[in-house]
Amino acid sequence: MNSIKINIVANFTGSIWQAFMGLVFIPLYIKFMGVESYGLIGFFATLQALLVILDMGLSATLTREMARLSVLSGREQEMRNLVRSIEVIYWCVAVLIGMIIMTTSPFIAHHWVKAEQFPPQTIEQATRIMGLAMALQWPASFYSGGLTGLQKQVVLNIINICMSTLRGAGAALILWLVSPTIQAFFSWQIIISIVNISLLSFFLWRRLPRAEKRATFQQQLLMDIWRFAAGMSGISVSATILTQLDKIILSKMLTLEMFGYYTLAGVFTMSLYRLIGPVFSAIFPRFTQLVSLASQDGLKQLYHASCQLVSVLILPVSVIIAMFSYEIMLIWTQNQITAENSHTLVSILICGTALNGLMNIPYGLQLAYGWTRLALSANLIAIILLSPMIVFMTLQYGAVGAASVWVILNIGYVFISIHFMHRRLLPLEKWSWYWNDVSLPLIASILISGLGRIVIDGHISQFITIIYLIIISISTLAITAISTKTTRVWFLNKLSKLKLAYSD
Repeated sequence: MNSIKINIVANFTGSIWQAFMGLVFIPLYIKFMGVESYGLIGFFATLQALLVILDMGLSATLTREMARLSVLSGREQEMRNLVRSIEVIYWCVAVLIGMIIMTTSPFIAHHWVKAEQFPPQTIEQATRIMGLAMALQWPASFYSGGLTGLQKQVVLNIINICMSTLRGAGAALILWLVSPTIQAFFSWQIIISIVNISLLSFFLWRRLPRAEKRATFQQQLLMDIWRFAAGMSGISVSATILTQLDKIILSKMLTLEMFGYYTLAGVFTMSLYRLIGPVFSAIFPRFTQLVSLASQDGLKQLYHASCQLVSVLILPVSVIIAMFSYEIMLIWTQNQITAENSHTLVSILICGTALNGLMNIPYGLQLAYGWTRLALSANLIAIILLSPMIVFMTLQYGAVGAASVWVILNIGYVFISIHFMHRRLLPLEKWSWYWNDVSLPLIASILISGLGRIVIDGHISQFITIIYLIIISISTLAITAISTKTTRVWFLNKLSKLKLAYSD
């Protein structure tokens, strides 16, 4: 358990810092380059998300296999050979990505992106640089997955903190001191990606157990994991379609400026995963080990503890953001027009993202058992039912309509997928998940933040608004933490230790 706590703390530190670095510089990017240029950055992020399809489930597979093999003796050579085999595939895909983006750049510039300020030649040039940047960023998830499976997450987060700082601050300095252009922005991304990949590769190979022979590509090892990898690939493809279809439609239908506002809202709300990812990354390898050791009691205890922790982390934040979206966006961007165009989208998207976040720990349990069929089936059914709805809602109501579908999708996951999961895994724990792990912290969050929303006066100064939001946020988080057994016990234990230390 100590290693899990250390990894969670390391993951939180890295994740929060990366979120801070990502968010703090966005207003500067918009100031230096304009909203249209930021729309291109949003298009870049959408392409990256779509290209997850080419991952073929290999990064998650590597995480699971490293965790599983690490508790088995005599598998050192197999671990190194597996890393080498998947590494070769990843770099081949990276080359393919770069070639595809560069080849299609004329089509993107002339027939897809609708720019009012930039000529097609500028967008075409930026897209080519974008393709090289994406190719060099692509293998990062592979190396990160390997370090996560080995539970070397402290090292991973040190690298991530350093790289996110250089990526964000460096880009702002380049735009300020060198050239306020989208080409300069993506050129800096290329430089940072080269450094990042080099460090991740070096430390992954250093942390692998030593073996007698040199690591080699072995097709048989890939054949042994193909079933799980295929399931993960299907989940990745379907999830990518579900989460990116709205952005694809909007990038075609809206002006680049309006797409920039939607991207801004999406980037802000998706930062919620910075709170979820650290817990998932620490818990998933341990789930896998407990499944391998057939420890049902330990698995059940860890499952509820981690679900409650995730609820306490994301529900107060999500409810506060949903209820105070205009004030938060105005404070963040310092631009009233930007806040007015994006705050409704933020309120809607954060609700869907919070519901999606609640599914992460149950999803990790499924993967620990090597069960990918449920998640894949749920995603495929959702695509069939909701894809026409996304198109219709976007055509009728624009960005707000597309955002609403994200909420509908995740309501279905919470009420349907959880039911079917607990019919097979931990069958006696379903209602405990719904009530103790989710409903109690949700009710607490809504009650406290709702009271805060009623009391606030819309005419107060921005400084007073910040103080007020801090007070409401702390109050909501505290009451929500008390509502769950895991965080309540943790808090009381810490309080007891403080009393003992004070009495001594």
